[in-house]
Amino acid sequence: MSKILRILVPLIVIAALGGGAWWYFNRQSTDDALMLYGNVDLRQASLAFNGSERIAEVSVEEGDMVRKSQVLARLDTSRLAPQVQQAEATVAAQQAALLQLKNGSRPEEITQSRANLVSAQADALNAKAQFERQRALTASATASKQDLDTAKAAAAVADAKVDVAQAALALAIAGPRVEEISQSEAQLRGNEAQLALVRQQLADAELVAPFNGVVRSRLMEPGEIASPSKPVFSLATRGTKWVRAYVSETSLGHLRPGMRAKITTDSFPDAPLDGWVGFISPVAEFTPKTVETTDLRTSLVYEVRVFVDDQKDVLRLGMPATVQLLPNAEPHATAPEPDPKP
Repeated sequence: MSKILRILVPLIVIAALGGGAWWYFNRQSTDDALMLYGNVDLRQASLAFNGSERIAEVSVEEGDMVRKSQVLARLDTSRLAPQVQQAEATVAAQQAALLQLKNGSRPEEITQSRANLVSAQADALNAKAQFERQRALTASATASKQDLDTAKAAAAVADAKVDVAQAALALAIAGPRVEEISQSEAQLRGNEAQLALVRQQLADAELVAPFNGVVRSRLMEPGEIASPSKPVFSLATRGTKWVRAYVSETSLGHLRPGMRAKITTDSFPDAPLDGWVGFISPVAEFTPKTVETTDLRTSLVYEVRVFVDDQKDVLRLGMPATVQLLPNAEPHATAPEPDPKP
């Protein structure tokens, strides 16, 4: 009996060790399939002025929390303000000119034109009478031929002045042409567009925050010349955050959009955050050098973004994080609905 025990005990120990080893490695493999390792990422923006001018003021420092539409910096507007005033004066002058054309001639102007016509007609009658007298005198040899020619020319000039006065009266009564009004309206629209442009340039002299965030970098200082190609700030959002991780093709089948997850960091290992799989790349890529995985060999992997509900704002850009996927939990509300069966 003792011999049998001496034989069975080692066999039982070996079997137990073998089963324990199998369970351990099998458990580890299963856990690895549901564990991701990556870094915290968030949306960022490089903010630059829309014009080229000297920076007059920078209002925030690195690390400051800023609100949407808050003014972060200002340009020198000593040359922009006079341009706005000049454009406003040009628009006002053109508006007055257009209004004058639309109102037409004033009654006083028509009365003046009629009076000019009456005066020209009277001069024409007087010149014609002078010409008739000179012709009679010339016929009786009392006046010279030169005097007759002078009187004839004066009568012709008087008749021409009558025609001019009649045309001026007709224009005063008819008012401006439609084409003149259209031309004036087009000129006014051009002036208004120029005014809108310089006003926008003046508004662009203030650099405002496009969203609530935190200033990561302050890249320019007062006195420097800003331009659209030179960022003044690097701003990080305080809203949407995610963990950027990578999975191999063999583990890709364990993931689906909307899958719930728990995210932990080295700073807060006992305070996991809720999250969900929001993006699975459809394209494979080579493993980046910065990826933290248990298998460091170069292989094709797929990017996965696990969005985090970080209401207390404890996660920071680039922070290493561990993602534990919860395949049996209820999917996130933003997960796509499965295709209906045909």
